[in-house]
Amino acid sequence: MTSMPMVRRGRARLVLRNTAVGWSFLLPNFAGFAALTLVPVALLFYYAFTSWNVFGGAEWTGLDNFRQLSHDHSFRTALTNTVYYTVFHIPLTLVAALGLALLLNRKLRGVAFFRTVAFFPYITSIVALAQVWNMLFSPSYGPINQFLRAIGIAHPPGWTTSADWSMPAVIVVGTWREAGYYMLLFLAGLQTIPTQLYEAARVDGANAWQRLLAVTLPGLRPTTFFVVVMLTIGSFKVFDLILVMTNGGPGQSTLVVSQYIYQKGFVENQFGYASAISIVLFAICFVVTVVQFLINRRGSES
Repeated sequence: MTSMPMVRRGRARLVLRNTAVGWSFLLPNFAGFAALTLVPVALLFYYAFTSWNVFGGAEWTGLDNFRQLSHDHSFRTALTNTVYYTVFHIPLTLVAALGLALLLNRKLRGVAFFRTVAFFPYITSIVALAQVWNMLFSPSYGPINQFLRAIGIAHPPGWTTSADWSMPAVIVVGTWREAGYYMLLFLAGLQTIPTQLYEAARVDGANAWQRLLAVTLPGLRPTTFFVVVMLTIGSFKVFDLILVMTNGGPGQSTLVVSQYIYQKGFVENQFGYASAISIVLFAICFVVTVVQFLINRRGSES
């Protein structure tokens, strides 16, 4: 009779100790997340409804920032450029990453080296990449335009010095830089597809293209969905590449929403207005991501 309460107390102490050990691992990370992410985000939603230039108190202005935003021509230009970048960057990067993954998923000599080469641009300094590509895109002396002249194009594009060609140039560099990272995700997804499915398809007489459509792409559906979501979020908040490569120019031809937030907040000290723009960007990313989840769910159920 007396042993049962002792057993219960022992179990309670064990549960308490395990809980304490678990919280000891979680609390440092949660404290950092709360201090560096959670609290700033909560303050962001407050400052979006204020007028604040960081040198004084935040004055509550209600929806004034959002009313101003609806008439801001520069914001509409930045949003249009962001959508432009997103619409072209996502499919190009998706195709490039999948193509590299299919090519480097084979048992070839030196395949590990080529995988490293494909991934290397993603971990290279963005400043160094931008400087190299700006030299490659130089209208007068860049090797790209020299090659175009050599094949008979007398007036090649001005690339980063042209309002019409600056965004395509940025998209090319962004695709080249990120394809290697998403290639690794597709390589991981390809490893999960059972080889028996390919063997069965070969027995049925399916060629390489038919195996790709009937086996590979359906097997990569979860990976593809994850890649598309990450590419969408990354494309909408692109900032560093454009900042160091074109700085939003020429004019406002490559100005994107993230850079406009930076200009309003850290250059013009309009932190309340910059916070309002951040809320709009967050809402756009949230809505697009939810729509993607709903489309993926319907596709999985059908």
